[in-house]
Amino acid sequence: MAVARVYPRELAERVRATWPVEAQPLPHALDSILDIAYHASFLREEERPITCRLIFVSPSEIRTDGGPPASLLPLAFGASRELSEIELRSLSPAVKYHRSLIAIEDTNDGPRIWGLVQSGTRWLEAVHGGRHSVPPPMPSALVINIVRPGHLSVLCGAVTLAELRGGMLTDFTLDVFLSRWLGGVFVNELAELAGLATHDDAAELARYVTQQMVKRAISTMRAAHHGGTIIIVSPHSSESELLHLKYAFRDDSPRRRFRHLLVEIMAETTPEDPDDLDAELDEAVFEMSNLIAALADVDGAVVLTKRFEVLGFGAEIAGDLPHVESVRRALDLEGTRFLDEVVDGVGTRHRSAYRLIAGMPDALAIVVSQDGSVRFVTSAHAVVTYWEHGPGDS
Repeated sequence: MAVARVYPRELAERVRATWPVEAQPLPHALDSILDIAYHASFLREEERPITCRLIFVSPSEIRTDGGPPASLLPLAFGASRELSEIELRSLSPAVKYHRSLIAIEDTNDGPRIWGLVQSGTRWLEAVHGGRHSVPPPMPSALVINIVRPGHLSVLCGAVTLAELRGGMLTDFTLDVFLSRWLGGVFVNELAELAGLATHDDAAELARYVTQQMVKRAISTMRAAHHGGTIIIVSPHSSESELLHLKYAFRDDSPRRRFRHLLVEIMAETTPEDPDDLDAELDEAVFEMSNLIAALADVDGAVVLTKRFEVLGFGAEIAGDLPHVESVRRALDLEGTRFLDEVVDGVGTRHRSAYRLIAGMPDALAIVVSQDGSVRFVTSAHAVVTYWEHGPGDS
């Protein structure tokens, strides 16, 4: 049966239904605005795709005495411009997706472009991993990201509410890194590391740095549009029975590089200010992220332990694994609400991850698709469960 396609009108309905009551009011012409953004996404400017971010806020609501990296910088035009596909195409080369937004306000004559807002890139570091995890504060206003042709994401400030991607409407995207269960996956290993440190909050610092490293790896994988899988297993698991590593690394110190870095970071960084990380150590963590992302470009999975030892890559999921007919899709961070889904509609990469988790329930799989979607898969309440990880556009 063919999948029904949805378009900006359905996206507008979903945004209205999920818009926070305490946020700024939505523009009156929301349907028309989303329609303009959607059709602009298919245009090109001198062979460059149209990618940009739009923010709907009046000029008076952004302070003029600041600017990136800690705050927003509003730059108003002498005369406003009509919001249209042509104007978005003309402005997009100057208003870089990762650094700026096109500023729009509701007027009696309809939505008008009044200028641009420079945000800097800290908003990306907060999502993708970086030294500065606190982005500039965003007004609780409508933000529309034109990511690629036919792909819009809609936010209230910095919080994603819904996405239209390839004719499919998604609103169950979650920032998995905010969940309690994900930290619980590594609780024993983080406690072990904390025992090597001299301060009480070492485990939290190690968790923070590990989270930043994984965010960076996922971001790099998404940007490559190749897809890939990272599998994280217990240090004591017999993964060789279920995973065949085509390229297995020798069991020596280099494959434990990230663990060595964590020990060094805990010795030199205060938990009160984890962003105050030595530049060389930060670069070393960045290189580990890029190494993992590069290994994921090879067919097969990258396999790590919960101590983040890199066991190898090109792994094939094999062995006597249970057949999985359905999985749960978590609708909240802790998986207390969920939908049951049959697995026939997903590709081999996802089905293999589901079968592995069914056979190795203490493992975690992170599956990145070619279209940039990310799923965290593990066993929750003895059932294979996945979370659609949403924040961040490549």
